[in-house]
Amino acid sequence: MKFAIYTLGCKVNQYETQAMETELKNRGHQLVGFDEAAQVYIINTCTVTAVSDKKSRSAIRQAKKRGAVVAVCGCYAQTDPAAVRALGVDLLSGTGDHIAFLDRAEELAELRCAGAADLVDDVMGRRSFEYLPAGGLSQRTRAMLKVEDGCVNFCSYCIIPYARGPVRSMPLETVKAEAARLAAEGYREMVVTGIEISSWGRDLPGKPELADLILGVAQAAPGVRIRLGSLEPRTITEDFCHRTAGVRELCPHFHLSLQSGCDATLKRMNRKYDTARYRESVTLLRNYFDDPGITTDLIVGFPGETGEEFAQTLAFIREMGFSAMHVFPYSRRGGTPAAKMEGQVLNAEKEIRAKAAREAAEEMKQAYLERQLGKTAHVLFEEERDGLWHGHAPNYIEVAMASDADLHNEVRTVILAGLDGDTLRCSLPE
Repeated sequence: MKFAIYTLGCKVNQYETQAMETELKNRGHQLVGFDEAAQVYIINTCTVTAVSDKKSRSAIRQAKKRGAVVAVCGCYAQTDPAAVRALGVDLLSGTGDHIAFLDRAEELAELRCAGAADLVDDVMGRRSFEYLPAGGLSQRTRAMLKVEDGCVNFCSYCIIPYARGPVRSMPLETVKAEAARLAAEGYREMVVTGIEISSWGRDLPGKPELADLILGVAQAAPGVRIRLGSLEPRTITEDFCHRTAGVRELCPHFHLSLQSGCDATLKRMNRKYDTARYRESVTLLRNYFDDPGITTDLIVGFPGETGEEFAQTLAFIREMGFSAMHVFPYSRRGGTPAAKMEGQVLNAEKEIRAKAAREAAEEMKQAYLERQLGKTAHVLFEEERDGLWHGHAPNYIEVAMASDADLHNEVRTVILAGLDGDTLRCSLPE
């Protein structure tokens, strides 16, 4: 049977799609492109913004024209199942029990029947972590390892706690077993991911912390690089740094979610830290790790953000000196407290602020890249493009090198010799 999957959204969605693909292949099914003929079209939806909802609906409508079974899962299906049902899909699920979802999709395709099968559950009632096998596509050099699901931070702009439910963690022994399996399969890097990996362990006996997970993965898969997903700034403590700085497998790249560099805006966002605590986290990382890559996300034009508050944010990000940033104009998301706040910023003003923040981000990125020149780095090469092998250093800078050898999935020690846009050219030591 032929299946096609279309995925929107974050690394967790990508991970879950990857696991569904693996399961379908193991059952003997053929995966085809979403624009090809298939018996079942699966759309794994995202709902982080109103634009994500629109893209999800568009993909569903496209699939509906094919005359096959249309099965929808993911965050949009979980938070607004009525809207998805109205599109006439054959199978509706949310963010839970992906195996049961595939079982039902198979059944509908085999029976060649259309229906309105509905597997959406009460997300807030979930208490266990859904195990899905970690891994990556065959040509990839890194694998994603999902260790956590759910979030209870309830930031005022975010719908995800209602899509994913409370925190559920993969037990440490299971994490270690998965890491060992991935290492045996030849992966050279693991990306530890989840909806909010800083919360990993809080629901497990003894309440282990993220540092325990890092140490456990390094022990189970020695020599395999560990790259962390997005972190809540309060995760970075003296104890965390003291315990992990000596782990050679841990990549010195930390994505610390910021969202605003103004305390008043952070309070309206219902973030659980202020700029002083964020600054402390960045200082700790730079004290314990050698010039780490520190990246972040920023939302501009949040409701109530004045010109002065945005100026405070600009000054703060420049002080932090990020190696890279993602800048987003605030997107009004129905169902969140922020959508009802007074002081909604005009779209034109949001774009002006986003442009200013992106210009600052580019200046900081170039300064960070220039600091790397002349240094030695251990680069994991991933693919060849335009006659150059491309890969990433542990701090996540992109590196390119000419080579006649096949460097796919190879780690090489190189000298960072020149800057070409956002990429560092490198050469082998003489």
